[in-house]
Amino acid sequence: MMRAPNTLADMLDNNAWKYPDETAFVWGERQVTHAQFHERVSRLASALRGLGLKRQDRVGILSQNRLEFQEVYGACEISGFVCATVNWRLAIPEMVYIINDGAPKVLVFEADYAETIAAMKDQLKTVEHFICLDGNSDFALDYEDLLNFGDASGVPFRPKPEDIAFLIYTSGTTGRPKGVMLGQGGQVAAAEVLGSDQRNSPADRLLIMMPLFHIGAKIIQLAQHWRAGTVVVQKGFDPKAVLTCIERERITVTHMAPTMIQTLLDSPEVGTTDISSLRMIVYAAAPMPIPVLKRGLKLFGPVFQQQFGQTEGIGTTLLAHQHRPDGTDRDREILTSVGQASPRVDVRVVDEHGEDLPTGEVGEILLTSPGVMMGYWNNTAATLETLRDGWVHTGDMGRLDDEGFLYLVDRKKDMIISGGENIYSREVEEAVVTHDAVSEVAVIGAPDAKWGEAVMAIVVLRPGNSATAEQLIEHCRALIASYKKPRHVVFVDEIAKLPSGKVDKVKLRSLYAHDSRQ
Repeated sequence: MMRAPNTLADMLDNNAWKYPDETAFVWGERQVTHAQFHERVSRLASALRGLGLKRQDRVGILSQNRLEFQEVYGACEISGFVCATVNWRLAIPEMVYIINDGAPKVLVFEADYAETIAAMKDQLKTVEHFICLDGNSDFALDYEDLLNFGDASGVPFRPKPEDIAFLIYTSGTTGRPKGVMLGQGGQVAAAEVLGSDQRNSPADRLLIMMPLFHIGAKIIQLAQHWRAGTVVVQKGFDPKAVLTCIERERITVTHMAPTMIQTLLDSPEVGTTDISSLRMIVYAAAPMPIPVLKRGLKLFGPVFQQQFGQTEGIGTTLLAHQHRPDGTDRDREILTSVGQASPRVDVRVVDEHGEDLPTGEVGEILLTSPGVMMGYWNNTAATLETLRDGWVHTGDMGRLDDEGFLYLVDRKKDMIISGGENIYSREVEEAVVTHDAVSEVAVIGAPDAKWGEAVMAIVVLRPGNSATAEQLIEHCRALIASYKKPRHVVFVDEIAKLPSGKVDKVKLRSLYAHDSRQ
């Protein structure tokens, strides 16, 4: 009997019962229906129980995007195990830390990472079984062989809404990565909110190419399956492959970072591909520069929708109809925001004492919703600091206007203090990027003997364009206060990013901020 879902297991059951023959996933030439997916993840859950896993035990996975990654997620969702993802971009010592912290009994991996696993497996304290997804390994079980031992009718446990579903590690921008505990019931609520925001339907076809170890890709998949749509999985982002997939699979919804959208717009294939099926491109990580948005609207139409949130919880939405770069001054002002609170989400801006600030004043952004994290794994101190009375203290600085639009100003730790003045990197970035030659910019503080910190702009120029540091500094002088303008400009081919698509300012500071002579 179908019922309103309280857990992710309920979602899987409902889709298999109501839409058994509709396509759940596409991976290359493979198509898997909701009933087939339910059967495979049930067998995998049964097989994992046969390896000795108990309810709420962790299952680690190190893999790029593929159908089997979704199956590992699904087996944990349906049975009450916890899927603990590992960022494949990390160095081995970082992976070892995360795996030992999450303490999985089983580690599933893609054959491409067999050498990585072999190099670190003796350091992994809790892993009892290794499972290789797609190849032979002398120390690992074969994934398909394991499934053959599973019983589709023998799912070992039934999860509760308060159970942990996923253990997703933060990017470690403020120290060691922290394992964010995301609950079964909370993720259903988050999927419902985003699915409603995105107006998802069973007819939709979602393309995922963002990494599945990150919550951004996972939650948009859940939002799609909340309404039993189809999810097309690609290994990663390649502009030609993305455009080909949109045309071939008649993709209606996809999810990208703004830098991906710009790369797509610059692709030579973009003008010769049929993209008419697209009704929505969800972007996150940062507001989109107005010049990029205008190009995107001209090519794709009014399809862009911005989501703001964190691994710890969903936040705000800037809806497609609010993207009007050629509208009024107010329309353009709204485009510098990250939208208004999503349904069932509340947003506050507070001072250092936790008191609500008046409209327009800058403070720390707090979020709460049914989908916020349960806390940080093995880290009570960080949990108490970040999650207070159900509110996530984001560490982001921002302000609210009188219509509830939220404007990001900076990360608390990214604010630059120069000569005693607070300078928000976001404001400087918005000034620099308006120069016609600039494709992308990130602003950081660099040590300065006189001022304490000086503003440094790290700039990627548009192909075929040129500009000097002096020209960019003068350009900013006309737009922002003189003390806010960059004192140093570094030209680079690309700017380091986190898996979420956000700029990795920790890495940028380590690369450039020690040298203010640039």
